[in-house]
Amino acid sequence: MKQIAQNYKSGELTVLDVPAPVCRAGGVLVRSLFSLISTGTEMMKVSEASMSMVGKARARPDQVRKVLDSVAQQGAVATYKKVMNRLDSYTPLGYSLCGVVTEVGRGAEEFRVGQLVAAAGNEHALHAEYNWVPVNLCAAVPQGVLPEHAAFSTVASIAMHGVRRAEVQLGETAAVIGLGLVGQLVVRLLAAAGVKVVGIDPVADRCRLAEKAGAVLCGPPTDDGLSDVVRELAEITSGRGADHVFLAAGGSSNGPVEAAVKLARDRARVVDIGKMRLDLPWNAYYDKELDVRFSRSYGPGRYDERYELEGVDYPAGYVRWTERRNLECFLDLLARKEIEVDTLVSGVFPMDDAAKVYADLKSGELKAVGVLLEYAAPAGDAPLATSRVLPAVVSDVKPQTVRDNAKKSVAAGFIGAGNYASSMLLPHLARLSTVRLAHVATNRSLSAVNAQRKFGFTTASTDANAVLEDASLDAIFIVTRHRTHADLVCRALRTGKAVFVEKPLALSRHEVDQIVEVIAETGNDRLMVGFNRRFAPLLAAMKKDFGDGGNSASRYLVNAGPLAADSWYLNEEAEGSRFVGEGGHFIDTLSWWAGSPPEEVYAVRGPEKDDVQATIRFADSSSGTIAYLTAGNSRYPKETLDAAGGGRSARLDNFRQATVWAGRRRSVARSRGGQDKGQRTQLGRFVEAVLDGGPMPIEISSLLATTRATIAVNESLISGRPERV
Repeated sequence: MKQIAQNYKSGELTVLDVPAPVCRAGGVLVRSLFSLISTGTEMMKVSEASMSMVGKARARPDQVRKVLDSVAQQGAVATYKKVMNRLDSYTPLGYSLCGVVTEVGRGAEEFRVGQLVAAAGNEHALHAEYNWVPVNLCAAVPQGVLPEHAAFSTVASIAMHGVRRAEVQLGETAAVIGLGLVGQLVVRLLAAAGVKVVGIDPVADRCRLAEKAGAVLCGPPTDDGLSDVVRELAEITSGRGADHVFLAAGGSSNGPVEAAVKLARDRARVVDIGKMRLDLPWNAYYDKELDVRFSRSYGPGRYDERYELEGVDYPAGYVRWTERRNLECFLDLLARKEIEVDTLVSGVFPMDDAAKVYADLKSGELKAVGVLLEYAAPAGDAPLATSRVLPAVVSDVKPQTVRDNAKKSVAAGFIGAGNYASSMLLPHLARLSTVRLAHVATNRSLSAVNAQRKFGFTTASTDANAVLEDASLDAIFIVTRHRTHADLVCRALRTGKAVFVEKPLALSRHEVDQIVEVIAETGNDRLMVGFNRRFAPLLAAMKKDFGDGGNSASRYLVNAGPLAADSWYLNEEAEGSRFVGEGGHFIDTLSWWAGSPPEEVYAVRGPEKDDVQATIRFADSSSGTIAYLTAGNSRYPKETLDAAGGGRSARLDNFRQATVWAGRRRSVARSRGGQDKGQRTQLGRFVEAVLDGGPMPIEISSLLATTRATIAVNESLISGRPERV
């Protein structure tokens, strides 16, 4: 299928051929008819992509701070690779469309094939011929509503949520600053609600368009224009001013915020809908005691994975207007002809012309409020292609995709190719002459194509089953979200292939038992978990210098830091706790250091919810403690390991320096070329084992013991007592 994408590093915007998404449970597959270009949000993203690296940094100071923190913790080299991987990738555009349901997933039976729907979401309602859309981001289009009008629903929901945040009442007065697409929709919604509206915008045509839609008067933000609007407000409000002011503008000017004070009455509400500079003039806002509110996207449910992806609705008695209910409300207004959007349509263009349309919008050659992309009907009854097989186009890595010694190479398939796989695993594998990257599958079309483009995969898919059923593969790599690991491992082992899965192997003892049963049933124990730290060269050298780690005591301090508000790790019910997700790394390292499996754990929580302090007793009576802390300074080193025993001491400082004290001798080793946490060596050992049929780099008994110990830590936190592994 075709999809519009942009490379944020180069600014290139193009229409790509990508594998179509598969229909998953909890949603529907939608064939696009019309998608709406957001001339505000999207064009801001397009403009940022065309900036220099310095310009991008100035535009996103929040990301610059994250980069600096990463440099302090992980070093410049690792951070550079991670940032470049993110930048040099195609990213999607679009979030508002109307289309036809072509397939219904389990749990989405309220929809039917052939039904016209409006869809929302910057990950689900993209400028693409097909999209998989979760039920709570989808709404049925009433009879009589044109699909090109229904395509406005998501952007209209942004405007609607802003209006709801103001809590407007019949007969009140409002001022709208910024009469772009969202501002125009705000004007229409306010007028439909019986609110008198005035508007401010520098473009005269937009002012006239808003007046035709019901605004009393609109003018430019000049002294004269603003004065005219203020006078009109004084006349219709008996000198009070606007009850509500909506900031629907964008850019770096503080003018809208300052203009709001002149338009607002005493104790008015000021609602920020657009992304703009917001330096509040304190005295002016204090004198009027203005109530400043923010409007977050299309309504309650936004950024909540349980709502958006899992379909868990909020009870209407507690949350009356959610994202989906706002979509449905707007469609109902269209159906009853209480609001119109036809006058907002500045042009309808074939999606194949998208690159030119965006270029014309950016240059100003196309002056528009609402721009629609139209999608051609599919030809005949051709099946929807969920795989893409093309000669790979490689950027900064040169994998060996065709070799004379093909029989001596490992054909690898990847399920998942997110940032970790793309920055920490695939670059190493792509440089191995003994590896052929054959097949990659991701949920998102562009992720698969990005991996194919960068690393030379022969086939890119959107269905994990395509990798599991690929008979040409020798090894399957599973780099997906935690909840999927155990099931995918079981299915992959049943194929008879070698399996590499990122930690954790499992989230519960029941899942561990299922894996053990599959191994017993199939006889396939060719399994490796991504416990890479024991393979780190600096740590391996430190252990060699220290000598036998048996009967020693060790301490692992992990400065894990807080999670981003939108991190999927926060969904503990589905993905397991943070420690279950990451703690296996540290238990495996301490077990390897001691040369003995863990037998018992005891854990207590720290001051923060995700803080864990665990003590581990190993079979040889060695002990280890792990302090997994989330409230430390972001510039403090992430990992520190100390060990002592037999008159010797050792210290690993964040994989940058290792020191051993033995007798009167003190030896110091430092990393060269940045941190190396062992991924390269680990992958090389795994590939070697697959090629020659030798043992896996870590024994299956150790993988299972580490996983059970990690789960036991959580059990100890609940029980308050030591737990056997």
